[in-house]
Amino acid sequence: MAQDINKVILTCRLTREPELRRTQSGMQILNIGVAFNDRRKNGQTGEWEEIGNFADCVLFGARAESLANFLHKGSRVAIDGKLRYSSWQAKDGSKRSKLEIMVDDLVLLDPRQNEQGGAQGGYGQQAGGYAYGVGNAPQTPPQQPQYAPQPTRNPGTVYEDDIPF
Repeated sequence: MAQDINKVILTCRLTREPELRRTQSGMQILNIGVAFNDRRKNGQTGEWEEIGNFADCVLFGARAESLANFLHKGSRVAIDGKLRYSSWQAKDGSKRSKLEIMVDDLVLLDPRQNEQGGAQGGYGQQAGGYAYGVGNAPQTPPQQPQYAPQPTRNPGTVYEDDIPF
C-alpha cells in the first residue's frame, strides 16, 4: 500500500499572542494562530483578490518554550509541518472537529530588533539581522575571509585540479 504524503509548508503571520502551557507530565505545548493569503480570481469582476486563510498550529517540547519568548502577534514565520485532524464531543453534547498544523520546524522571518527597538539589516546578531531558528545566530560579527593569492596558471595547460573525476 502506498504511503500518503502529509506535508505543510507556509509563510504566514501570527494572528494572536502565543499560548504556552504544560501538561501534567511537564510537556510544553505552544499554540499559535496564523494567517496566510491565497489569490483567487473573482468570477464576477475578473479581478484577482487576496483571500485570507487562518490555521491553528501546535508545537511540543522544549523548543515550544524557547519559541514562545520570540514569537508575538504579527510575527512573520515560515512553518514546516503536517496536518492533524481531531474530533471530540463538547460539553453541550455536540460533535466538534478541528484540522490543525503540527509544526515540525518554525523559522522566524522578521528582522531582529536592536536595543532601541528598531530593526536593522544584515544577518549577524550584532547588527540586528534575521534570526533563522532560535539561538543559532552568530554571537560575533562574521570575519571577512582572508584569501591567499592564487598562483598564475598557463591557460593552455590542463592541471589535475581541472579534471572532474
